[in-house]
Amino acid sequence: MNPTYKPAPAQRRRGRLQLLLIFAVVIGPMLLASAMYRFGFWVPETRTYDGALVATGQGRDALGINAPVGAEPRWELLVTAPDGCAEDCQQLVYLARQINIGLAREAGRASHAIASAQPLAADYAQRLQREYPQLQRYSLDPNVYGANPDLPDGAQLWIVDPHGNLVLRYDSKANGKAILDDLKYLLKISQIG
Repeated sequence: MNPTYKPAPAQRRRGRLQLLLIFAVVIGPMLLASAMYRFGFWVPETRTYDGALVATGQGRDALGINAPVGAEPRWELLVTAPDGCAEDCQQLVYLARQINIGLAREAGRASHAIASAQPLAADYAQRLQREYPQLQRYSLDPNVYGANPDLPDGAQLWIVDPHGNLVLRYDSKANGKAILDDLKYLLKISQIG
């Protein structure tokens, strides 16, 4: 004769409770994360970058800039001046160069450029030629730039990835240290350029 084991009702309840706890520990976090994503609660509002994120997949061509083909792919600090390069634009050009220098040993992974819709003043163009020999110069099509309603007026500083995609945007009042920190972080996590 083979005796069958029948657990006491208290042991059954404890076993069921243990099984429910295991399911709660395994499935509960997944359900909570899905609900947080779907309904947007308890989602942190902080961010690790200072500029305005350009997450639309736009490239330089959305700004009306035709960059030369065949250039070495690098991260780029691009200053756009749709209304000509006035004082705020000149300050951003200076800031872009200082940020590039501030990258220290990573400076070879980045470059700086200016794209202006109007020709630069002769004295400023000569000064750029003399003091900023590595500054790349692009032309900016004001019709393309003006046709994009998402683009702000005035001079802007853009961080562009090695594929030519716009990543972050800063206005003329941006903090150079914050831009440098953003670019260093991008270079650190980047697998390109």
